[in-house]
Amino acid sequence: MHETDAATDEVVADRSHLPLERRIEAILMVADEPQGAVHLATALRAPVQDVKAAIEALRADYDGRGEGPERGFELREVGGGWRVYVRAAYDIDAADFVLTQQPTRLSQAALETLAVIAYKQPITRGAVAAIRAVNVDSVVRTLLGRGLIREAFADAETGAIHYETSELLLTQLGLNSLDELPPISPLLPDGEEELSL
Repeated sequence: MHETDAATDEVVADRSHLPLERRIEAILMVADEPQGAVHLATALRAPVQDVKAAIEALRADYDGRGEGPERGFELREVGGGWRVYVRAAYDIDAADFVLTQQPTRLSQAALETLAVIAYKQPITRGAVAAIRAVNVDSVVRTLLGRGLIREAFADAETGAIHYETSELLLTQLGLNSLDELPPISPLLPDGEEELSL
């Protein structure tokens, strides 16, 4: 048992030969939430100052302030952490691609998640997961990708992103505002009068 743990620790420790910028980049490409420098430093077993310097190097690289061109994506500091976003100039291209590549129908899980967000917005992914009692990470990514929801704001203390529905959802539903959503109380079992989410 100890040998396996030692071997695992050795493999993790041996990652230091890889460029810190690329290691941070790999994490940011798969992270759904902004990642703080301290959290990244802990995950990568690297000094915080080195991580901060590597983040600045990545930002300069993506912005074309080095030898390479400006990229179609950028590194933004939001909610106390760092996250990769499509550069504003390319938002329309990315949105058009995502909308044309997706099937037109939403899964049952996506519809349920969308309903929770619509009725409880602004709401965090964790709160949606607690209400639905399942992991909603991939569903939220799908809804974001289709432009049906958007990031409203990040909590100043926790960095958790709050989501809300978008204008596109209203357009798709043929509504002028969320006030036109049907009351959910009549749809609840046992004649419940209020949504106890």
